[in-house]
Amino acid sequence: MARGFLVVMDSVGIGGAPDADRYFNAGHPDTGANTLGHIAQAQPLRVPNLDRLGLGAALHLASGICPAPLTSAAPNAIWGVAEESAKGKDTPSGHWELTGCALPWDWHYFPATVPSFPEALVAAVQSIAGVGGILGNCHASGTEIIERLGAQHLQTGYPICYTSADSVFQIAAHEEVFGLERLYDLCERIAPQLHAMRVGRVIARPFTGRLGAFERTENRRDYAMMPPHPTLLDHASEAGRAVIAIGKISDIFAHRGITESHKGGDARLMEHLAHAVDCAPDGSLTIANFVEFDARFGHRRDVAGYAGALEWFDAAIAPIIAALRPGDMLILTADHGNDPTWVGTDHTRERVPFLVAAPDHAPQGLGLRAFADIGASLAAHLGLGPLQIGSPVL
Repeated sequence: MARGFLVVMDSVGIGGAPDADRYFNAGHPDTGANTLGHIAQAQPLRVPNLDRLGLGAALHLASGICPAPLTSAAPNAIWGVAEESAKGKDTPSGHWELTGCALPWDWHYFPATVPSFPEALVAAVQSIAGVGGILGNCHASGTEIIERLGAQHLQTGYPICYTSADSVFQIAAHEEVFGLERLYDLCERIAPQLHAMRVGRVIARPFTGRLGAFERTENRRDYAMMPPHPTLLDHASEAGRAVIAIGKISDIFAHRGITESHKGGDARLMEHLAHAVDCAPDGSLTIANFVEFDARFGHRRDVAGYAGALEWFDAAIAPIIAALRPGDMLILTADHGNDPTWVGTDHTRERVPFLVAAPDHAPQGLGLRAFADIGASLAAHLGLGPLQIGSPVL
């Protein structure tokens, strides 16, 4: 019985989005943003295993560029480019559409003014947390705002609340001083009010350390809205299949349609993915998100760090691809871009790679496809019914 694997390289965009001019970073349109292309132009980038799957060819098709040593030669796998239709460049929009769920509304975004949040929302946060105020109340980079307000947070006990160009409400707090479970409780209890406003996620952003040495931990937790329609995960679980979530997948899908979940840093997540390829049962669906491209390097505009993460991923994914069984299908893609050479600190609107490793299929080019075609292809491969949107490509 077939098995399916969807691996999301968070924010590894390849440029070329035709509507990038409608999306902005620090007041500057995303026109021309190209996460992979600009990294490869800035420094040597050696990802031979991903390139053999079609990464360089997809980059060239999506945006017309292909810096050395990436190549546009014919890959030895199935490859294409996927384009998003949802009005967003955020995690839920991307993941939901990748799994066959159309977004029927526009997200609510907080203005880039100070303060950013309505008084009623601030009052609710204060009441739940039992504090006399909040810090931040603005658009900010997560690492920057912790460095700037971390000491004041330790002195006052006030949570640090901030947002971005995405539809998010983020709360940062010190794990020991504020308390990790207290932070989770605050986020969980304030989430329904944010979701009623069509804010996609409330994100707990715990950190540790002291002034000058604050550091975010791996205990992040997302409180996302429920997908508005059944996703590929729902179809698989309702058919009695094992659905294995690796990384922040369980949070993105509000824990719906998932039978098993694993979290940790990307190195640990790669171990979980390798174990799934070795041991996941017939008919199962495994979905993994590798977030450090985005969280550690894209938002921080760290080109060298992003390049190093891509090269690490390229080496780590090779034995996993080699371990696929006859009947398996593994699709590598992304949910949006986050060009580390770009202005601002937010995601960038881009096309993404659509790379398919399937031992039973001959190499071929898929051309330009929709995000939803990825989920539809896995649904067809697993023998599940059609999803709300998307057309299978194989």
